[in-house]
Amino acid sequence: MRLVFGLVLLLGLGLAGFAVYMAKTYIQGYQNALAQERGARAPAFEIAQVYVAARKLAYGERVGPDDVTLVAYPAASLPAGVFQTEAQLFPQGSEVLRTVMRAMEQNEAVMAVKVTEPGENAGITTLLARGMRAFTIQVDSISGVSGFLRPGDRVDVYWTGNIGNGGMRTEGDSTGDVTKLIQAGVRLIAVDQSSNSEREGASVARTVTVAVLPEQVAALAQAQSTGRLSLSLVGAQDDTVTDAIEVDQRQLLGLASAPISAPAARSEVCTIRTRRGGEVIETPIPCTN
Repeated sequence: MRLVFGLVLLLGLGLAGFAVYMAKTYIQGYQNALAQERGARAPAFEIAQVYVAARKLAYGERVGPDDVTLVAYPAASLPAGVFQTEAQLFPQGSEVLRTVMRAMEQNEAVMAVKVTEPGENAGITTLLARGMRAFTIQVDSISGVSGFLRPGDRVDVYWTGNIGNGGMRTEGDSTGDVTKLIQAGVRLIAVDQSSNSEREGASVARTVTVAVLPEQVAALAQAQSTGRLSLSLVGAQDDTVTDAIEVDQRQLLGLASAPISAPAARSEVCTIRTRRGGEVIETPIPCTN
């Protein structure tokens, strides 16, 4: 009886050991398969955390913590000016927020060029680079390219006015009504009272504001006060340099240059004055050196 009991015990221990071995083998195989699957799902490149818009953000909106979220982004393809930490995006805390200058779609990366500095509004002062000044030009439907201007566009500025006969002009000088290119490729920072570059459709503006150097401000102010300014829109991908352009009526109509007359010689007359009582008499006399 004891022998049978011992055999049964040994058999039970053997079966238990075999079951443990099988269970261990199964669990280890499952863990290996799970690790392989996780490895296959893992990205084959380095990633970084970047703040993106959690919803569509329109021009002029404030950007708060609830408006952005962190997502994984390929580290080798990070755009310039992205925000990777809360300290970068909200350096002064969540009470001092940035303002949207360029509209962003949901899940679009938030970049420094699309928002203002903390606490600033989306005004034109944020669009002026160091050393640049804002100058406003009056336009209408014709001089303003029929309302197709938007902030961010580049334009050539032409002046039309009358410069008269030129006095002591030389051969080839322009006379009368003249149109001249005075500034090339200046950037618009506002149309009417809006600096929103995302505005859609055409609207006839009354004024446009350009970003120019101080010496260009003086030239534009003088030109606007002495004649009429017209704008010519420059293509977005156009990188050509415009030469000096000046056209007067003679060149426009293909007329020959008018003969240049020498100034008439002034005849010199010498006189002497003789007072006779209350009357002064002038008497011509030959002039001598």
